Amino acid sequence: LESVTNHNSSSPPFFFLHTDVSLTYVVQTHQTVMAAVGEEAHFSCQLMDSKDVLQVTWQKILPDHDKNMASYNKYFGQRVNSDFRDKVKFKDVGLKNCSIVMRNITEQDEGCYLCLFNCYPDGALTGRTCLQIYELHEPILHVRESNSPEESVVSCSVTGRPAPTVTLTVSQQHLNLSHYHTVTVNNTDATVTVTTTAVLSGFHGDSIQVGCAVRVLSGPQKEVFVMIPEVKATNRSVLLTVFAAFGSLFIVLFIIRYDFYSSF
Repeated sequence: LESVTNHNSSSPPFFFLHTDVSLTYVVQTHQTVMAAVGEEAHFSCQLMDSKDVLQVTWQKILPDHDKNMASYNKYFGQRVNSDFRDKVKFKDVGLKNCSIVMRNITEQDEGCYLCLFNCYPDGALTGRTCLQIYELHEPILHVRESNSPEESVVSCSVTGRPAPTVTLTVSQQHLNLSHYHTVTVNNTDATVTVTTTAVLSGFHGDSIQVGCAVRVLSGPQKEVFVMIPEVKATNRSVLLTVFAAFGSLFIVLFIIRYDFYSSF
């Protein structure tokens, strides 16, 4: 049993039991945890066997070593390493079931982590969890009229990382979305913008709802909806306003010209 003591005498030491074999089959944990940039990530580990646990330790796997983040000791309680005090907090504390929360997730947090149940005399029983970062912005849905009065062009655009999936939907079953076209743009900040366009046919003036659902990997889905009549009514209103303005201008010019020639 080795004790690694911090220079700050007020902090309890980290204890480690050395063993040549890292056992994982008795530790239950999630292999992959997903979190969005700026949000929280939850890690949990549970020891399935009955063991004499002295300490539970959470570590971040780095290229050249494993860095201690936090620990819960049988005698000294919980401790968070000074480098992670603004990042890591305990959620559930126990020698058989221990979980932590990582706050304000950034790209630098992506990677793999270890939870170690330091037992006597078995050594370290280890669980491994990898954090996968994703980014998903709000989708933008547009509907515009086409050359045919019974057709509309539906377009949905979204930016995320990795490349998000885009799904267009329509509320009525008798309507048909066809002629799909998708454009993918790789941005300089490592995000990807995906724009999907389709033609909606079979529209006869009824009130219908068009939706766009977007998702990155198995993360939560975001949706946005628009009503077709509202879009068409808005477009017609704009056209009527333009025609009315030109009509009024024409009448004014006609009256001015008429008065001009009448004065001779």
